Amino acid sequence: MAAVVSDLAFDPWDPGFVSDPYPAFAELRARGRVLYYEPSDQWLVPHHADVSALLRDRRLGRSYRHRFSHEEFGRTPPPPEHEPFHTLNDHGMLDLEPPDHTRIRRLVSKAFTPRTVERLRPYVHGLADELVSRLVAEGGGDLLTDLAEPLPVAVIAEMLGIPESDRAPLRPWSADICGMYELNPSEETARRAVRASVEFSDYLRELIAARRAHPGEDLISGLIAAHDEGDRLTEQEMISTAVLLLNAGHEATVNATTNGWWALFRHPDRLAALRADHSLVPSAVEELLRYDTPLQLFERWVLDDIEIDGTVIPRGAELALLFGSANHDPEVFEAPETLDLTRRDNPHISFSAGIHYCIGAPLARMELAASMTALLDRAPTLRLAAEPERRPNFVMRGLEGLSVEVG
Repeated sequence: MAAVVSDLAFDPWDPGFVSDPYPAFAELRARGRVLYYEPSDQWLVPHHADVSALLRDRRLGRSYRHRFSHEEFGRTPPPPEHEPFHTLNDHGMLDLEPPDHTRIRRLVSKAFTPRTVERLRPYVHGLADELVSRLVAEGGGDLLTDLAEPLPVAVIAEMLGIPESDRAPLRPWSADICGMYELNPSEETARRAVRASVEFSDYLRELIAARRAHPGEDLISGLIAAHDEGDRLTEQEMISTAVLLLNAGHEATVNATTNGWWALFRHPDRLAALRADHSLVPSAVEELLRYDTPLQLFERWVLDDIEIDGTVIPRGAELALLFGSANHDPEVFEAPETLDLTRRDNPHISFSAGIHYCIGAPLARMELAASMTALLDRAPTLRLAAEPERRPNFVMRGLEGLSVEVG
């Protein structure tokens, strides 16, 4: 029988745990390979080898609806008033399984090509330089609102073809929708997510209609045009894909930026080394993604009974794959609690793995490297102005803000 996590420091709603979950993760790894956590009715998986393998295991799924009804799976259907959120969420690649996932990812990949991403490079670097120059001119500011948020939001909006005049609601819509990915979200969180789902979907429906009439070079036009063997994306699939690309395309990048710079400020010798040698930027980006993981947990449903270290996890159960713990597993990473910007062997799973590997990983890496390079080049005296506060969220790990000074 697996251990139960009642006597450990794992508590996703405790501010102390959220502030630094990594000691509790070490406890979890020491206790076993799978542990039941009653407050969220989930089986926690803390080891890198298991997380990596289970992300590729077809006995698990992000959804179960392709095989079972809610009742057959022993689950209560979501309340009818939550339907707009679930319609939006359930038609995106992240929460689909084959064959629908395979079809949609193939079609999206026709529009979201490496060439499409590479074409954004001058825009990404130019915008990063512009935002950092503004920060320097002001003598500092909030790295979250002045750089970490506006850069990826503008980039994915530019990619999708959303006009600048329409971009203000994008971040609030995304934040409200993503609130539903936390453990046991409140009814107020659900209400905000439903409202944002309706408003965002209505906006995109109008934008898709405009692009059908007048196609452009943007990703929305590419999604409309994408077809393969007679298959096309439905309007709902296009809407859900655009929302997923925006949400996933900036939430992790925003948090990786602020988590990363907060870690650098706490390790002044590493920051000094990075300032002295900008060729470290690519490996620094990977190490910061590992060191303080922006997405801490990824959930998977058990579609067929599985066994982990002698414990049978039955069909209908839910696994919580702990990315943050896996990224600190000493079985895989030498001195995992050490921030090593020169780390070469770094198989972190911050972008997931298997069929749900993040399609936007190359764009995220480009954005993180561009903002880091711009800060190193244009703000060499950047320093922390005030101790930051953590957001109360566990799953999407980030800061409320990061106040900095220059000069």
